[in-house]
Amino acid sequence: MTTTPEILRYAAFTDLPTGGNPAGVVLDASGLDDAAMQRIAAEVDFAETAFVTGRDGDAYALRYFSPIAEVPFCGHATVATAVALAERSATGALRFATPVGPIEIVTTRGADGITAAFTSVDTDLAEFDAPTLERTLDLLGLDAGALSSVLPPRLAFAGNWHPVLVVDDARAFDGFAFDPAEARAFMDEQGWPATITVLHPIASADAGGPRRFEARNVFPVGRIAEDPATGSAAAAVGGYLRAIGAVVPPALVVIEQGRHVGRPGELVVEIPPSGGITVSGRAVPIPDDVG
Repeated sequence: MTTTPEILRYAAFTDLPTGGNPAGVVLDASGLDDAAMQRIAAEVDFAETAFVTGRDGDAYALRYFSPIAEVPFCGHATVATAVALAERSATGALRFATPVGPIEIVTTRGADGITAAFTSVDTDLAEFDAPTLERTLDLLGLDAGALSSVLPPRLAFAGNWHPVLVVDDARAFDGFAFDPAEARAFMDEQGWPATITVLHPIASADAGGPRRFEARNVFPVGRIAEDPATGSAAAAVGGYLRAIGAVVPPALVVIEQGRHVGRPGELVVEIPPSGGITVSGRAVPIPDDVG
C-alpha cells in the first residue's frame, strides 16, 4: 500500500495566506510515479504543485504539475518549495534540477519572514507571426490599437514560452475577458504551456523608483482561469524588457499581479546585463481553514 506523502500549501509572492499565488508542495515525492503526482496536483487544484522527487548531486530534483498536466517550470511553486525547505532547515543557497535545467535559488530570513530569489535559465525572444497575434487579440477581446506603441508584442522565454502583450490603456487592461475553454484549446495548439502575459505600465523608473507594471496572466487549468502571480512569466518579462532595450541593465522592475482575481501579490525582477533573470518574493503557509 502506497502512503500519500505530506502535502503542504503555500501562498507565494505575498505576505498573506489569502494573497499571491497558492502552490502545493510535496517535499518527499520519491515514492510517487507520474500518475500519482498528477492525481495529487488535481486534488490540490492550485495552478501548480511542486514535487521534490529526490536528489541530483547537490540539487533537489523538482517537477511541477498543474491540475491537468506536467509543466516544464513554475516560478511561484519554486519559491514556495524553497521557503518550505528553508523553514525546515536553514536559509541560504539551493539548487533545483528542473525539467528546463538547473535553477539557482537563495533564501534569506528577515524581520518579516523568508524571502526566496530564483534565477531563471537564460532567456530568449521571438516575434509573433501576424495571424497568431491577431488570434491572440481576438481571444482576449483586445483591439490592436490598445497595444503599446513602444513595447511591442513578443514571445518571451525564461523556462516557458510566454506571449507578452503590453496594453497602455487602463480600461482595456482591466476590461479584457476570455473564454477559458477557448483559451486552453488555443494555448495547447500553440504549444504555450504556461500563461499569456498582459502587462500595463503603472510607473516609470523616472518616477524615482523601479519601473512598475501590473500583470494579468491567462492560465485556464481546472477551476483556474487567471493566474494570481506568475514567477516564470515575470522572468520572461525581464528577458523581454532587456532584449527590446526597454531597460538598461542592471535594472529592477516590480510586477503587481492578482488584483483581478482577489489575490494581490508582488514580484521583484532583477535584470542583469546577460544570463538568467532573478525573481524574488515571500511565501507563507496557507492554514487549513483558509482557501
